[in-house]
Amino acid sequence: MKFFSLIGAVCVASLALAGCSSKVTQPDEYSGFLGDYSRLKEEKSPSGAEVMRWVDPKIDPRKFTSLYVEPTQLYPKPQPTVKIPQATLSGITAYYDQALKREAGKSLPLATAPGPGVLVIRAAITAVSSKTEGLKPYEVVPIALVAAAVSTASGIRDQETTLGTEAVFLDGGNNTVVAQVVRKGTGKPLSNDAQVMKPDDVKQVIDGWANDMHQSFLRLKAK
Repeated sequence: MKFFSLIGAVCVASLALAGCSSKVTQPDEYSGFLGDYSRLKEEKSPSGAEVMRWVDPKIDPRKFTSLYVEPTQLYPKPQPTVKIPQATLSGITAYYDQALKREAGKSLPLATAPGPGVLVIRAAITAVSSKTEGLKPYEVVPIALVAAAVSTASGIRDQETTLGTEAVFLDGGNNTVVAQVVRKGTGKPLSNDAQVMKPDDVKQVIDGWANDMHQSFLRLKAK
């Protein structure tokens, strides 16, 4: 059942940093938001991105007639910094909410609350660490927003932004977990270590996650 791809679309952590890290989130990068990660398996989203995902094999997607998007969380709760201020953190979660609702609304009507027949998306921007050997993140907050220094031949050090998410999908009628996903994405590089990260730097990542979700719905409906 390709309901799996619906889940893989949303979720959420980063692509390889300078080719040094895995394209899928590793166990030591899990934030704890999902609680149980034992059922996750490596899959591909509709766009071909690698994600970690689990879907209840007994799920009947036809029972869901609408979809409710809970406000996106920051998990663990971060402390804003000079390079990643509260305005950036708030802007990223707000845009994630908008993107999920925009794309999900193309596939199912949006509900105003959980309930019978409602699929609930509970997503978070989550913790991830840089695996770049010998290079330290210039700014580390306890969420998946890391700017890691990447050296160039000229000696200029661009800053690579990464974003991560974990999401759980619930049956709104009984609060049963029907799927889980963990995913990574790489945003726009920052020009130097003094540049402040902005929501625009990772909007393309979030748009990709949300579009994947819509495409997954289309595949599901075609079955």
